Amino acid sequence: MIALGSDRAGFGLKQEVIQYLEEEKIEYQDYGCYDETVCDYPVYAKAVAEAIIAGDCDKGILICGTGIGISIAANKVKGIRAALCHDTFSAQATREHNDANILAMGARVIGPGLAVKIVETFLNTEFSGEERHVNRIRQIEE
Repeated sequence: MIALGSDRAGFGLKQEVIQYLEEEKIEYQDYGCYDETVCDYPVYAKAVAEAIIAGDCDKGILICGTGIGISIAANKVKGIRAALCHDTFSAQATREHNDANILAMGARVIGPGLAVKIVETFLNTEFSGEERHVNRIRQIEE
């Protein structure tokens, strides 16, 4: 299950991601926001991060205007490795090398076509499990 969250700036792009997930029959839970009313992205970053830590969801996708603030907020939750990606190479690399569990994107930075390709790459790339990457993740966690 994929946890989704956005602020109002990311709401429209989140709808594009939802359409992709539904077309691919990928289960998801939307933790908000639910419209374009002014809101605070840390609330949704925390909700998505906590759903992953609790085991309710496997991975998350967060979207705000730039992706920066929402990824910073998510990374405050112990055990979360949120990666801001605006290209497919970064999405692939962060899954293979960092075992990132949240993808963050900026709706004011990329368009829906690229965003869907990034989501697809992120969700379909496995962690390499190489010892050097495992060691680095352990160091980050400590």
